[in-house]
Amino acid sequence: MVISLILIIIGFAALIYGANWMVDGASSLAKKHNISDLAIGLTIVAFGTSAPELVVNSMASIDGFSDIVLGNIIGSNNFNLFIILGIAGLVYPIKVQSSTAWREIPISLIITILLLLLANDLFLNANSRISRFDGLILFILFLIFIFYVFKQMKTDDGEVVAYELKSNLQIWKLISFGLLGLIVGGKLVVDNSISVATDLGVSQKIIGLTIIAAGTSLPELLTSVVAALKKNSDIAIGNVIGSNIFNILLILSISSFIKPINYNDIFNIDLFILIGGTLFLILAMFTGKRKKLDRWEAAVLVIFYLTYTIYLILKET
Repeated sequence: MVISLILIIIGFAALIYGANWMVDGASSLAKKHNISDLAIGLTIVAFGTSAPELVVNSMASIDGFSDIVLGNIIGSNNFNLFIILGIAGLVYPIKVQSSTAWREIPISLIITILLLLLANDLFLNANSRISRFDGLILFILFLIFIFYVFKQMKTDDGEVVAYELKSNLQIWKLISFGLLGLIVGGKLVVDNSISVATDLGVSQKIIGLTIIAAGTSLPELLTSVVAALKKNSDIAIGNVIGSNIFNILLILSISSFIKPINYNDIFNIDLFILIGGTLFLILAMFTGKRKKLDRWEAAVLVIFYLTYTIYLILKET
């Protein structure tokens, strides 16, 4: 088991470096085409930092590990919302652009509710799953979201971030090595996490919701904390909200295309928590300092998540 744990750590390192290289390359490419920082946060950075979830889920889906697939997506979204946005907000109160407060955050809420309904087959059937048709619905919504974001680029004036100019060769080397790191890291994480779960007698659900979710969310954590330190709220919150939208609409749809996902209704609790957390974020935009996540609100997010995670682990033991 010690070797498996070491390989998981190596896998996470490969995922983090891979995602970082991919984000650097893609962001440089985007800035060459004058794409705004908010759009980069909601698309390129969100996709790059969600890439570990995509790779891990694709491999887990191929092997038929539905609880890993669902635990990783739902767990990552909760980790993004409660821990990453919470820590970023503790570092520096996050000021939210009007468009994000009014549109992107509610979009994240709506698609989470949609996932709850689709996964439970509208609560009409006992044997629920996320079918390829459900995945198609999510993927079509993903394409609509991408179209919406690029339309927004023409109207939103976000904060400006300085990016180091890179040559085309440097950009494509970063993207290529980034993808390689993601693939190798994803394989190491999935295979060895299953091995550890088997040895410890822990369910795939808990492994997915905790270890894998937190590990694949490390790129989002690093990106948002660095953005908060630089007082760039657009990237910090755009990365988290964009990543959550990507996880459900793109990554879960691709996972269902590979193989329909059997849905364990025990995940409903975690989806309700995600819905509740998103509602709290919306309310936070209109309490205290308007359109700003204050430090006390960020602290509430972090404390709640840590308490719930401890409860999950204690319940398994």
